[in-house]
Amino acid sequence: MTEFHTLARPDVPDAVGAPRLPRPGGRGRPDGGFRRPRAESLTGAPAALALFLAVRLTGALLVLASARSAGHAHPLALLGRSWDSLWYFGIAAHGYGEIRADHHHGELFVRSDLAFFPLYPGLVRAVTTVLPVGWGAAGLLVSWASAVLAAYGIHLVGRRLYGGAVATVLVLLWAVLPHSVVLSMAYTEPLLTAFAAWALYAVLSGRWVWAGVLAAGAGLARPNGFAVAAAVLAAAGWELRRRARARAPRTAHGTGTGTGTAHSPGSPDGPAASRAPGPGGPRPAADSGGPVHRLWTGAALAPLGWCGYVLWVGVRQGDPLGGYFRVQDQWGSRFDLGRGSVEFVRHFMVHATRSVHPLTVVIVVLALLLFALLLADRAPLPLLVYCGVLLLVVLGGSGYFASKPRFLLPAFPLLIPPARALVRTARARPWHAVLVVGALTGLSFAYGAYLVVFARAAL
Repeated sequence: MTEFHTLARPDVPDAVGAPRLPRPGGRGRPDGGFRRPRAESLTGAPAALALFLAVRLTGALLVLASARSAGHAHPLALLGRSWDSLWYFGIAAHGYGEIRADHHHGELFVRSDLAFFPLYPGLVRAVTTVLPVGWGAAGLLVSWASAVLAAYGIHLVGRRLYGGAVATVLVLLWAVLPHSVVLSMAYTEPLLTAFAAWALYAVLSGRWVWAGVLAAGAGLARPNGFAVAAAVLAAAGWELRRRARARAPRTAHGTGTGTGTAHSPGSPDGPAASRAPGPGGPRPAADSGGPVHRLWTGAALAPLGWCGYVLWVGVRQGDPLGGYFRVQDQWGSRFDLGRGSVEFVRHFMVHATRSVHPLTVVIVVLALLLFALLLADRAPLPLLVYCGVLLLVVLGGSGYFASKPRFLLPAFPLLIPPARALVRTARARPWHAVLVVGALTGLSFAYGAYLVVFARAAL
């Protein structure tokens, strides 16, 4: 499936009011829109979720078996009470206010728990209030439930754009990433991915208010959650531009520019939103205030979560605009236009000492290549903006380099090009696809167990 328009079904009518978000270069469905799925279009999701659960459950069991064989008295604690999760549990138990001071390489670091966003510890506390479980078990329940919801949302996005086969493979590839062991741990990446996947699906299906609400939730989950708000805002801006052009006189935009947005409303290539559902002929793309009002509402809601928490921390620190970033700076995390990343790679090339770092560098480089393929594939604008912002944060920010693959876990659209290629391979040479998936799964299981049990390095 090399062409986007091959996914359109002649028996599925376009939904009035569906957004026409662009694919760079202007190639897409003849009407440029995204169809709303029928009920039967969701039937592939259970199989994809079952596959995801089987892979991740097997990976978690292998981690526990490796930990037990290595002599760990409490193997489950490696998944439920490791590194950042302890900070989140402290916030869930006592609220914000913890500050720790420690020396590292002769430098004094004073670290505040205000660097951690509030949604995950809030959910953990809610679970412990409802269920008789401890903090570690509650954290795992939140993470595992979020991972399943994320896999479901990823499947919906993939199916809407490329069909059921690609959607299932997309979920599978996300499950077998080298750092996918994090999806089985008490970390926040599954929660962010769940909000991101469903927000992007809401944008693609024209549910602007839901997209804004979900983007706001993503902004409360992690510092890089503002990438979801950026995607929603970019899509909303493009849709407003398209509607403005659709309202212009036909002679002003009768000759398209290749962007897929300048068509005569009554032409076969015109927007789906401009065709009336019944008799009466063509009408403007947005001739009522309802859809536009929902679009503006979604755009206004999208950044509230992230901006609200950043401002709250700033006020608490006595500097509304800079307080949060000063807290992050105390953790050694700042946006330095990639100087820290370049310095780390240079130092690594000369003084490589950890086996964790080689694959870390490879993953980051592969992420860049996959983004280039996503651009070449002319993916929808919100997916490109979302992945672009995540990559910008990862590459342009300083901090602990070994954590960067974990930060890229939510960037699931990067897996669309290999998912499409794997589907084509499976149809032409099934055993080749089986070997590829088997190799990736084995690498994921082995590397995940190594990271958690043997590497003793913070994820």
